[in-house]
Amino acid sequence: MKKNLFLLVAVFMSLMAHGQSVKENNVFQHLDVSLTCGSTGIGFDLASPIGDYLQLRAGYAFMPHFHHNMTFGVQIGKANDDATFNRMADMMESFTGYRVDKYIVMVGEPTFSNAKLLVDVFPFKNNRHWHFTTGVYWGSSQIAEAYNRTEDMPSLLAVGTYNHMYEKAIIREPLVSVQLKNGNVFSFPDDPEYKDEIKKLFLSYGRMGVRVGNHVSDGSPYMMEPDENSMVKATVKTNALKPYLGFGYGGRLFKNSDLYKISFDCGAMFWGGTPSILTHDGTNLAKDVQDINGKVGTYVDLIKGFKVFPVLNVRFTKTIF
Repeated sequence: MKKNLFLLVAVFMSLMAHGQSVKENNVFQHLDVSLTCGSTGIGFDLASPIGDYLQLRAGYAFMPHFHHNMTFGVQIGKANDDATFNRMADMMESFTGYRVDKYIVMVGEPTFSNAKLLVDVFPFKNNRHWHFTTGVYWGSSQIAEAYNRTEDMPSLLAVGTYNHMYEKAIIREPLVSVQLKNGNVFSFPDDPEYKDEIKKLFLSYGRMGVRVGNHVSDGSPYMMEPDENSMVKATVKTNALKPYLGFGYGGRLFKNSDLYKISFDCGAMFWGGTPSILTHDGTNLAKDVQDINGKVGTYVDLIKGFKVFPVLNVRFTKTIF
């Protein structure tokens, strides 16, 4: 990201240096520095004219990090049966020392930042209040992420251990002993009848995971299972290069001074269609999962609805020379 910003600023400054040799065409004869804030975050830009009708702008903007908590339910099997869940939670606590909580909290935060290279077009020679803008924003493809709280890691460790026992000891090959993720060893009595009963028990319960919604393909529950680090995560991704098209209006900030200005920009950042919402296991919540409940479902629907990102920014500008 910093490399992209430095590249754009270097291009801008080299153009200014070249422009100083063509004063008669009013190219790069002034430099404005602006602070910006709005839907693209907080940032700055440098601007200089190219003749009477164009202005080149280069800068950077980032979204300040803030946290928003989202609650998910932990479920075992296809049915959300509290009695079954509590029995298995008791069993896992006795085996591992960690109890599976019924709910976990994921923390969501934006990671939105972009360098920008824009061209303002002033269509009216004697009225420089209105302008149209085109250009590109260029940044990381990841614009947001969500991850479980540290406090929920013991619970997710128990979930992962349960699924490890389910898969390795029951489904693939009925072993006498299973090494759990916390290093302990759980041993089954070397008794075929006992192992058969345990197998039936696990099969009747099913796997355990964080219930998110239902698979679009067959309507079965989608349950997000923790990764090898006992974490559940998701990221929101778009194209790294995002074209921009918009318009704006500006004028003096103070009545008797041309050094300070205020302007407003409104437009659309085209980020390449519907963003992807990818969990750590590769599932795209925007395409592969439906019936996502609660606030999480509302957020997913909101993100899916934005094929372009609305831009509404205010700029506070000072003319340097």
